[in-house]
Amino acid sequence: MNDHDGRWPQERFRRLRQQADPEIDKVVAEYLRAQPDGRSALDLVKGVVEELALAKREARAPSGDPPASLIFDAIDFAAGLPAWGDDKELLARGQAVFADYGLYQAAALFCKCLPMAYVEVSSAKVLYGVSNLATHSLTRRVAETGQMLVDVMGLKATDSLLPGGPGHTTAIGLRILHSFVRALVDERFGDSWDTARHGPPVNQELLLATIFDFSVVTWEALETMGVTLTPEQRAAHLYTWSVFGHIMGVDACQDGPLTLADVDPVSRRLGRLYESSDEGRRLMATLLAEMEEFMHLGWRKLPRSLVHWVFRDAAHGADRVPELLGVPKPAWWCTALFAVARAAHRHGRPAGPVDVVVRGLVRRVGRHIVVGMIDRHSDGHAAFRIPEELARAWRIRQSGVAVRTRTVRRRARGFFRGAARRRTPAEPGGPRA
Repeated sequence: MNDHDGRWPQERFRRLRQQADPEIDKVVAEYLRAQPDGRSALDLVKGVVEELALAKREARAPSGDPPASLIFDAIDFAAGLPAWGDDKELLARGQAVFADYGLYQAAALFCKCLPMAYVEVSSAKVLYGVSNLATHSLTRRVAETGQMLVDVMGLKATDSLLPGGPGHTTAIGLRILHSFVRALVDERFGDSWDTARHGPPVNQELLLATIFDFSVVTWEALETMGVTLTPEQRAAHLYTWSVFGHIMGVDACQDGPLTLADVDPVSRRLGRLYESSDEGRRLMATLLAEMEEFMHLGWRKLPRSLVHWVFRDAAHGADRVPELLGVPKPAWWCTALFAVARAAHRHGRPAGPVDVVVRGLVRRVGRHIVVGMIDRHSDGHAAFRIPEELARAWRIRQSGVAVRTRTVRRRARGFFRGAARRRTPAEPGGPRA
């Protein structure tokens, strides 16, 4: 056992699983007690979601008149970065990983990071139940996750994580929202929630897993997609997410940043969480249906194929995730293409043109996902938008004309696919192609 294995004993994970966020939970509990009778936790969660969206919009484009909020007033939004988290050069290098490989990371988010959340039972129960109750839209919650990535990582601006910046506001906003989610689960599902097994909702073990999903799991997906980050890039990326985790109240990031030496022991411990559930399978089916709707005609099965691809040969039991979530079989042509790429890599031969094709397919999926999020969720309080600098780099048009044109195309695809569904029997266990 090395020193980092000693830092992450099983007992520490048991403690993290039973630990929520006492500091914020106390503030939220007092806020809830002060509310007039008749206002449920669900009503308050909906209100907080809207207030957080307004606060993040103000952080992105300050108007000089930030929205007032009693719950915000009770939290120290001016808290700065931790003493160990002010290395601007390292933060900038960590953010550049997203800015430089954003389309690959968009594909990684949908094809690996979110499935990793869905395969943990308590996460799936919270995501499925609370997202549906509070927003009536699982896919909008996904868009908000994408917007978080952009706010924290996509601006190439370390000021994003300083007080008043969009990344900092997002981190504290999520910390508040998680506390309200715990209150809502207690109100709605308290009698059936198995605290001994799952711990409190959105507990510290799951928050640590989330930081790993957006960093370590992303690197693994990128490598499968043909993009290998250097150790320096990985260390900087993990450092930046550790700063975000500190602001968000992640216990494992309070005393210092996570390092590359933590990756293996933590990943091995988190591997025990993978389990199938009805909620997880429903979330995955909804996510696939959304992704596949974004694809152009002839490419519908590409997202499910990439899910199988990025989990193939994954370590610590993660290779079982597609099966646990009921992901339909990949397209035959993807299976053949990926088999050629794997064989070349396994025998130490450069895959050459095959790698180019695989990276092109991944970028296609990433671009269609980002475009689909813009077209579907660019309105309302929690709007999904990306900075113009990134939009130009990724060749994505966000103008009203471009959105309307893509809407017409999407409706046409829906018409033709609807006709195809009526002629083709459904696949067992999955949506029709």
